[in-house]
Amino acid sequence: MLLKAFAKINWSLDITGVRPDGYHLMDMVMQPVSLADEIELSPAPGLSIVTSGFPVSRADASNLAYRAASLLREHCRVQQGVLIRLHKTIPMGAGLGGGSADAAAVLHGLNRMWNLNLSAADLESLGLSLGADVPFCLHGGLVRTRGIGELLEDHPCAINYWLLVFQSCRALSTREIFAAYHAASPVQRPNTGSVLTSLESGSPDLLATSIGNVLEPLSAAACPEIPEAVAALKSAGAFAAQMTGSGSAVFGAFRSRVLAEKALASLRRRWRTIHLCHTQSDSVRIMEE
Repeated sequence: MLLKAFAKINWSLDITGVRPDGYHLMDMVMQPVSLADEIELSPAPGLSIVTSGFPVSRADASNLAYRAASLLREHCRVQQGVLIRLHKTIPMGAGLGGGSADAAAVLHGLNRMWNLNLSAADLESLGLSLGADVPFCLHGGLVRTRGIGELLEDHPCAINYWLLVFQSCRALSTREIFAAYHAASPVQRPNTGSVLTSLESGSPDLLATSIGNVLEPLSAAACPEIPEAVAALKSAGAFAAQMTGSGSAVFGAFRSRVLAEKALASLRRRWRTIHLCHTQSDSVRIMEE
């Protein structure tokens, strides 16, 4: 079975509190994008994983794709195994949900390969134990995500925007950025309601004034290249640009593919690896069974 595991962006990211167990309560608007890893699942006696592509991903039991297969096998008491071939394209430590996307694709694919017939809700519940973004990466669509990642609220989307996505600096640790958030002064929060309204109505002007990410100032302090990249995207014609997740990737949204490609040609003089992609509904896609 061949699958594509799609990255995600945060149109907005807000933190509304912390649970007694230390997990952060989030309020985010997320959407899949066409940038993807490829995963091939083949029947095998046991569990194993082989990785290729760039960035280099560990081919051991710490890989989220492997952990997803192991979790599903144990949960459903499956005797079959699987060989996972993972080809990476989504940057790591970027806030694009690459590892979560890989885990979601493995859960989705093996649910079919092993004829487990688990519901979408069952898979999302399992996925949450692997990471806060895994339920969304199983779910897809334009979604307002709350709680610790388990509360998913679907919204219609009028327009899929062309994007440029890239890392302007090193990968960042999510744990370190969240720790820095607690020591920081209050920050300006995104207007989440207006973000949703703009995406539902197809208003790029409203979207540009509504998006926001409360973690961006903290990540920017660790990597000053982040605000430089955001400014460069806007100068190149993006109507909106910001960091996604806890970083370090940034994205710029454009009114057309032509404008995005023009900006790509300009920005590649400074940043070699820039991904041209677009927003979409699918978070996991089976390409071949």
